[in-house]
Amino acid sequence: MNYFNPKNIQLTKYLFYTGKGGVGKTSTACATAVTLADSGKKVLLISTDPASNLQDVFQIELNNKGVPIKEVPGLVVINLDPIEAAAEYRESVVAPYRGLLPETVITNMEEQMSGSCTVEIAAFNEFSKFITDEKLQKDYDHIIFDTAPTGHTLRMLQLPSAWSNFISENTHGASCLGQLSGLEDKKEIYKNAVKTLSDDSLTTLILVSRPEETPLKEAVRASKELADIGVKNQTMIMNGVLSSYDDSVSKSLYEKQQKALEAIPEDLKTKVIYTVPMRAYNITGIEKVRALLTKDNYDVQKETLHSVSPQQLKDVIDDLYQSEKKVVFTMGKGGVGKTTIAAAIALGLSSKGKKVHLTTTDPAAHLKFVLGEDSGITMSHIDEKAELIKYQEEILREARKTMSEDDIAYVEEDLRSPCTQEIAVFRAFAEVVEKAEDQIVVIDTAPTGHTLLLLDSTQSYHREIKRSQGNIPESVRKLLPRLRNAKETEVIIVTLAEATPVYEAMRLEEDLKRAEIATKWWVINASFNQSKTTNALLSAKANNEIEWINKVDAHSNGNFALIPWSAGEIKADTLLDLDIR
Repeated sequence: MNYFNPKNIQLTKYLFYTGKGGVGKTSTACATAVTLADSGKKVLLISTDPASNLQDVFQIELNNKGVPIKEVPGLVVINLDPIEAAAEYRESVVAPYRGLLPETVITNMEEQMSGSCTVEIAAFNEFSKFITDEKLQKDYDHIIFDTAPTGHTLRMLQLPSAWSNFISENTHGASCLGQLSGLEDKKEIYKNAVKTLSDDSLTTLILVSRPEETPLKEAVRASKELADIGVKNQTMIMNGVLSSYDDSVSKSLYEKQQKALEAIPEDLKTKVIYTVPMRAYNITGIEKVRALLTKDNYDVQKETLHSVSPQQLKDVIDDLYQSEKKVVFTMGKGGVGKTTIAAAIALGLSSKGKKVHLTTTDPAAHLKFVLGEDSGITMSHIDEKAELIKYQEEILREARKTMSEDDIAYVEEDLRSPCTQEIAVFRAFAEVVEKAEDQIVVIDTAPTGHTLLLLDSTQSYHREIKRSQGNIPESVRKLLPRLRNAKETEVIIVTLAEATPVYEAMRLEEDLKRAEIATKWWVINASFNQSKTTNALLSAKANNEIEWINKVDAHSNGNFALIPWSAGEIKADTLLDLDIR
């Protein structure tokens, strides 16, 4: 693997950065843009990331028109807000029906278009203008996009039935259906945008990852999805690589990263892979953007931890025990440690004499190894793939009775959406939650507020319209009222002490609030600030976490626990180290 330096690489006009939240898409996209502009190129950088911190990076007010960066001649930056774009787009679709259709139908339409798929369609709607604009093609040497569309979105755009009247109707009552309604006039623009994306001579997809298992799995998925629809010109950046060590913590991190790098999936090994070293500092300000690809800098933020002695996970467990919660969800983005925290909570409550059932999407056999055969905890494993297939087959079986093949193709693609997977899995989880009648149920994956509202509004919608083709089990109907009961249910938000995971966790919390589900506790996992490292780089990184720890502290009114970074995979002695007994 070579260090990533855009000046030494033959790059296409369009560069799309993609990867899990928090892997460094924005940082590397910005560093690429600045490096190319510094070498004399004219560069346009466009962000469509809902968690974008471009304004912090460039320390200037940005807009959706384009702002020249005076410290970097030749660079213009555009910050598109896809959340705002999605809200405007949603209203443009729903507004004509207000006053004509029952309020329950309007509510259902609005919730149908409140999910991540709609945000992505709105984002694609925005940046398709830039990728098809001939003047921009002439004016700039490189146009860089921070956040690429998913294969799911692009496949949906390519389906003929996506542009029929069918999409304004609800097929199975619980999906992201309808995102494209009202965009018929954009069909040609989208077609050209997709064509440009799949043109190897014009476009390169840059997969950004970290040397960790979860981000690498996401990179494989994104790579395959996009390659399947013709976006095959792909390269990869491995961000945050530690190159040396000098204490036990840095040694453990180095070895953990090397193990992940050695196990890079075969699908990725065929690509050119570049590395970007781990940096201690947050990428804010032109100086640090320039330094990201070129030099080490142990810049330390001058901040003090507001909480002198942060709470531990045992404090969270004590509160769950004393408040007699019956259902406990751990919630957060992939890779933040939901399963670890859920298992630790289950073990802690069990050690206090409670009867506990732990449900996870992690294989139950693995959890028995984690917790030990004699933990006293009963366990179940939800197979996400199997649940999704079962749900898809049920919906398609009903749809085929009345629909054309074109419409079936659209439904099939719609059933690949993130919302559909959540709903499929939560049908299974809902059955498990019923066990809370006589024990505490701990679940390591929580529903987003959007999914729950979708299920809720769908029920109202079906009562009104009477055309449901997807059946909602009684356990799912009872799930939302139970989750809204704060005396019975606790949702614990898990994050890392970094910008993107914190912002994404806050958005998840807002989602839950819309669904009238209260949250109290936050858990900051894998904190170097608590690791007692003496390594210069990691010590500086630990200090730079303070800004985000303080932000969570203030946001949660002090109801947060801080867990130190640990090299080991989840197992019994690791959980005991969390001091939960």
